[in-house]
Amino acid sequence: MPDAPLDRDAEELRKLGYAQQLLRDMGGFANFALSFSIISILTGAITLYGYGLKMGGPLEMALGWPLVSLLTLPVAASLAQLASSYPTAGALYHWASILGGRGAGFFTAWLNCIGQFAITAGIDYGLAEFLAAMLGMPPDRSHVLRVYVVILLSHAILNHLGVRLVGKLNQLSAWVHIVGVLAIVLGIGFFAPLRSPDFLFTRFTDGPRPYVAGFLLGLLQAAWTFTGYDASAHLCEETHDPTRNAPWGIFLSVVVSAIFGWALLVAVTLAIADLPAAAAADNPFLYVPRTSLGPRLGGGLVGLAMLAMWFCGLSSVTSNSRMLFAFARDGGLPFSGYVSRVSPRFRSPHVAVWVSAAAALAVALWTPAYSAMVALSTIALYASYGVPIALGQRARKTGLWTRRGPWDLGRASAVVNGIALAWIAVLTVLFVLPPNALAGFTFAGLLVLLALYWFLRRKADFRGPPRIEP
Repeated sequence: MPDAPLDRDAEELRKLGYAQQLLRDMGGFANFALSFSIISILTGAITLYGYGLKMGGPLEMALGWPLVSLLTLPVAASLAQLASSYPTAGALYHWASILGGRGAGFFTAWLNCIGQFAITAGIDYGLAEFLAAMLGMPPDRSHVLRVYVVILLSHAILNHLGVRLVGKLNQLSAWVHIVGVLAIVLGIGFFAPLRSPDFLFTRFTDGPRPYVAGFLLGLLQAAWTFTGYDASAHLCEETHDPTRNAPWGIFLSVVVSAIFGWALLVAVTLAIADLPAAAAADNPFLYVPRTSLGPRLGGGLVGLAMLAMWFCGLSSVTSNSRMLFAFARDGGLPFSGYVSRVSPRFRSPHVAVWVSAAAALAVALWTPAYSAMVALSTIALYASYGVPIALGQRARKTGLWTRRGPWDLGRASAVVNGIALAWIAVLTVLFVLPPNALAGFTFAGLLVLLALYWFLRRKADFRGPPRIEP
């Protein structure tokens, strides 16, 4: 019997050196919903709301968010054009390997994995803090960790069951985020006493630092929120027409999040009755709706936001497991043969799913400071974004990169890539400064260990992805 003809997407994947193993069942909206859910304005903007408020006050919410949004768009556009050219699971790792060699791919993969471990930890630990507070648990770390483990387990189990279920949940997640933001904005707009718009220009910083320094550190609130949108690329092997759907998933998830996130922050900030009291609260975001709307309505809106956070963590494990699967498929991880296994029943990378959850638990145990946890995820992820963007920019100049997808920046590529790389450099420096020095020390230590691991152990035997013409 002749082999069944490969469909167009599977044939495209074959040209990149891989057979179709994972279930290709996601459409364009589901792919967008994955990145939109990981960005999750109802996670990053909320769990770090108090951090931003203490660092820069209302002005941080009014100007910090749109500033970071505009500077994130060039990064998203740069990643989108790469995804359109090389639609594989593992995404950034393959792009760096194809354009810069297996060493560049090796470091990019590890940086992305570390960043994704940390971002999953930040998402689920932040949700655990909210849930523990809502349940009236004592605000000590041991209780939060117990809740955190339960949340992680729920995400690992559902991801084990396959992309079809997760894809449907991600589509629901997108609507939960949109409806959640609208509910909070409209609820506050109609039922809460609001400040005048000039309150948004109020400066406030909790500490002896100069205001400018506090404002810049407070950008972590928005910068951490705008991470994880590379998820659309990681799911290329499970998405129909990925050369178009994945790039638009990356780019539009940032655009939509920028608009809805800013509306959310402005509404909540205008509802602050007592700025020093809100900044001093254990959880400022819980404090503002409860005091402005009452415990019942305010608590209901916060509960909707917590549901969105749970969806965000679910999507994060999905993305992280695909990166691990792709890297292990090429022998990049210890026990790669085991980590790259695909469930015969669910066609999911089930071992990689559980490794992702275990690594996120390890990050939470290692990094007790929440802001350091999210700072680590931000700088590691953006470093993994920067490597393939820089290599792609060089490859375009030298004529090495000839394989162009339908989503391409054309002549604007050099300028857009340059802005993206400059912003990544600023973030990397900014978020290793105190109070996030632990993130900087951890990141530096990991880079040293990775360099030793590469030169002493893996340089000789790591084969990297299949060689193709770039």
